[in-house]
Amino acid sequence: MTDTPRTSGPSSPGSGPPAAGSEPPASGQNAPASGPTGPAAVAHDVADLALAEAGVERIEWAAREMPVLARIRERFAAERPLAGLRIGACLHVTTETANLVRTLAAGGAEVALAASNPLSTQDDVAAALVARYGIPTFARRGEDRATYYAHLAAVADRQPQITMDDGCDLVSLLHSERPEQLATVLAGTEETTTGVIRLRAMAADGALRYPVIAVNEALTKHLFDNRYGTGQSTVDGILRATNILLAGRNVVVAGYGWVGRGIAARMAGMGAHVAVVEVDPVRALEALMDGYRVMTHSEAAAWGELFVTATGNRNVFRREHFERMRDGAILANAGHFDVELDLPALRAMAEGHVRRVRPGVEGFEIGGKELFLVAEGRLVNLSAAEGHPAAVMDMSFANQALAVEYVARHARELSPQVYTVPEAIDREVARLKLEALGIVLEPLTEEQRRYLADWRQGT
Repeated sequence: MTDTPRTSGPSSPGSGPPAAGSEPPASGQNAPASGPTGPAAVAHDVADLALAEAGVERIEWAAREMPVLARIRERFAAERPLAGLRIGACLHVTTETANLVRTLAAGGAEVALAASNPLSTQDDVAAALVARYGIPTFARRGEDRATYYAHLAAVADRQPQITMDDGCDLVSLLHSERPEQLATVLAGTEETTTGVIRLRAMAADGALRYPVIAVNEALTKHLFDNRYGTGQSTVDGILRATNILLAGRNVVVAGYGWVGRGIAARMAGMGAHVAVVEVDPVRALEALMDGYRVMTHSEAAAWGELFVTATGNRNVFRREHFERMRDGAILANAGHFDVELDLPALRAMAEGHVRRVRPGVEGFEIGGKELFLVAEGRLVNLSAAEGHPAAVMDMSFANQALAVEYVARHARELSPQVYTVPEAIDREVARLKLEALGIVLEPLTEEQRRYLADWRQGT
């Protein structure tokens, strides 16, 4: 592993739009694996370029499940709405992300990509992005903290005009360490609940210097990606890591936002007994009426056998809760950052008695019992599995692509604040998804339209 990325070849930071003849093929299909200069000319720091062909196979498999993005990519290739724009992306480097990046490149953008989580990178995908698609990519699975931030810096070095974030780290880097670059940034997009929380805090403090579209707030994102995507992929990650039986097990879900709702539903569907811990009274009441037990953190700590956090906050379970947990309790996190479990306290309580019991699972011996941590407390669905199914990311990344097109056209009309995705984009994504699934909706009759528009009609 290197702590500084390679930036070999003619690409240089801030070099501007790609020269004539270097754009992606008009069809938006795969670029050649090599050209006059080959993949070495593309700035990158990835684990192994020899993995590229395996990555291409998986990217193409995911593309079969992403028909909405394919339709957008085809239009982008014809219209080139992003021609000449530099996009800096900090996203999970997965097969689905690769198809988003292909779409942006088909639209004429010059894209550079860094990982948004040290354990979510799929190394074969990173290799394919460089060697087959010509995308500057800075991502290695298991990279340390220094390398993670070196990769972010490598993307920032390319002077992005639009940022795409999954957790707000790129936005934060530009604002805290590179304020001189902010004048040339038109706008950004943000994928996650955690990132939107950080951005709104920045806006409230008057610190945010350019407009950002909260893609996470799109109905076709959080109602589906957060609930169905995270619900399924979190269960997938935990089962891959532990191979436990969920049926009959006491499962505690911390947080009952859209992610928590999805996890609770999928755990219950597998036969688990589910309890929810919440700080919001409305969400707690909703969880109760959805059929789950609602407990305090201390009550849940003594009752639960598997704990999954999904709050976007820190230290949700901490020392006093670890002390109450039973022998063999399993801890996992489905939130973006690895702060939801108080890991420093857990390690201090174990006093060095930590062992690797399975790939991706550590055991912590504490006072005559052992607690098990999955995926180092990082995002379990991506660190222990492959993340969301491509079919649900199809809608999320369609929102991303269309939001980038929107800000490319309208950024100068927007002020530095956090915006929701325009309703027209949300509805277009839903329309395209239904069209791809072969579903036709019944239209309103003219009489029904008149009735809805006439306030005079009553009983």
